[in-house]
Amino acid sequence: MGFGDLKTPAGLQVLNDYLADKSYIEGYVPSQADVAVFEAVSGPPPADLYHALRWYNHIKSYEKEKASLPGVKKALGKYGPANVEDTTGSGAADSKDDDDIDLFGSDDEEESEEAKRLREERLAQYESKKAK
Repeated sequence: MGFGDLKTPAGLQVLNDYLADKSYIEGYVPSQADVAVFEAVSGPPPADLYHALRWYNHIKSYEKEKASLPGVKKALGKYGPANVEDTTGSGAADSKDDDDIDLFGSDDEEESEEAKRLREERLAQYESKKAK
C-alpha cells in the first residue's frame, strides 16, 4: 500500500489516479491522512495532474487548521491504493505492528503472574460470597 515517492512524477501520477474518484485520502472530510500525504508532496503537482492539484489546493486551504483535523497521522505507506508497493521505507516496519493487535483476546498468550494471582484471588472471593 502506498503512493511511492511523492516527490517523483510517478508517485504524483499514482496520487492523481487515486484521487480521481475521491475528495480526500481517507473518508469524506479532511483528516490527518491528508496532512501526512500533503507534507510528503514537495509542491503543487503539475496542471496535467488535475485531481492531485485540486486536492493539493484544497488541503493547502486548511493550513491553519491542520493540527485540529480529525484522525491519527500514520506512516505514509499506510495510505494509498493497495496495489502499489510502499517505497517510503517506513511501511515495512509498520506492517509488523498490525500483528500485535489481538481483537479477540487469543488464549495462546501466556497470562502474567500478577494477572493470574489477581484472577485466583477474585475467584476465591466470589466463591466465599456465593457460599454465604
